[in-house]
Amino acid sequence: MTTPNDAQAPHLLVILDHHEAKVYRTEVRGAVPERIEPYDPHGFGRHLHSANEWTDGKSRPERKSFYEAIANTLRGAEQVLIFGSGTGKSSAMEVLLADLKEHHPDVAAKVIGSVVVDAHHTTEGQLLAKAREFYAEYNRG
Repeated sequence: MTTPNDAQAPHLLVILDHHEAKVYRTEVRGAVPERIEPYDPHGFGRHLHSANEWTDGKSRPERKSFYEAIANTLRGAEQVLIFGSGTGKSSAMEVLLADLKEHHPDVAAKVIGSVVVDAHHTTEGQLLAKAREFYAEYNRG
């Protein structure tokens, strides 16, 4: 049996840091997030931020595959909201946004906002409530 929400393209929330991305369907209460972790062939603890992040101006393969996996997960969404911590070039959220704009403009066009949050000190329920509030305000106006 399908519900009206199943027939619509989803509204997605991405909660992102240098360790992982969690992707939620915000219109589904109690949804379990899809977790995306960077490929870690050398066992560095899946942490993307390092001094050797860039070689010849290009991101390392594990970084690229991480952002590619996120982009593929977001395909087909009606709207995407991204929550991340930190700002500037070291921000995983900023890197994702730049990657989407450069390599996946169709997905980037679905991003309706990016918000800096303290995801480590905020519960999953609080983050989802904040996302639903953002979507309600955005779609009202």
